Amino acid sequence: MIKVGVIGYGYWGPNLVRNFNEAGSYKVQYVCDQDPKKLTRVGERYPAIKLTSDCDELFNSSDVEAIAIATPVSTHFNLALKALEGGKHVLVEKPLADNSDKCKQLIDAALAQQLVLMVDHTFPYTAAVRRIKKFIDDDFLGDIYYYDSVRVNLGLFQHDVSVIWDLAVHDLSIIEFILKERPVAVSATGMKHFSDQTENIAYLTLFFDSDTIAHIHVNWLAPVKVRQTLIGGSKRMIVYNDLEPTEKIKIYDKGINLHEDATQIQQMRVGYRTGDMWAPNLEGREALRELVEHFARCIEKGEEPITGAESGLNVVCMLEAATDSMQHQGALVKL
Repeated sequence: MIKVGVIGYGYWGPNLVRNFNEAGSYKVQYVCDQDPKKLTRVGERYPAIKLTSDCDELFNSSDVEAIAIATPVSTHFNLALKALEGGKHVLVEKPLADNSDKCKQLIDAALAQQLVLMVDHTFPYTAAVRRIKKFIDDDFLGDIYYYDSVRVNLGLFQHDVSVIWDLAVHDLSIIEFILKERPVAVSATGMKHFSDQTENIAYLTLFFDSDTIAHIHVNWLAPVKVRQTLIGGSKRMIVYNDLEPTEKIKIYDKGINLHEDATQIQQMRVGYRTGDMWAPNLEGREALRELVEHFARCIEKGEEPITGAESGLNVVCMLEAATDSMQHQGALVKL
């Protein structure tokens, strides 16, 4: 039984506490938050959990083996570093830190202490994204031509990060997980419509050494919530709609066939292929439950984290490059 503490009981913290409490591999020892009202809510629901507004109690406690951090991005580095220096395994809400140098420092600290450092990139633990990865690994889709995602909604505005650090980070973690290659360059454009805020709308394009291209549209000012991704391959294509309650993945046996006309060798002829559509059955298990159980196995059995610190670093490097490009009106930034 892993004794765990959770720092931050805002938007994501309650989900972490619930899943830790129900997973069976953990005992939640502490919840830490600066807001007394939030701590009161914890106490009403989980009377056995110790409550505190002082993070040092968790860092210094011999009753805490692991700490989950669900706080604003700007605080991730200091809290995670103190936890690692206190000998605790660490799970950090996405992204790992607000720049790559801090990520590298956290990686070095975890290696020095031989501790698990994992990032809460939740989508690689969903049944849908795992199935997509298997399709790609098994060459079921063929050569990947494109990854095209729309991730928009009205709010929630973040004050310390732009929309790409809030929403695009999900797609970057998915790309990092499912594709067999990493992007080599990124171009991004965005706009902030309120002077005291960060960019609230952005478009990212990622380039690869192969013919694959990825495009991500994120927006905090959309009138509707959309979570749709198109993945096109040379053999088959996928529509992934995360808001769909049942058929989240739809596979289309559609595409094009290129052939040369015997009478006009220099002219390429395009033939369209239209086949069936089918939706695979997916487990309905909560992704966060898969994540916290995987975190436990990494601690107890030495499994390699699926969303470990190196993966978190790669995602932050992409976010940094996209931010740099956005500040220079879409200039191409190499990774």
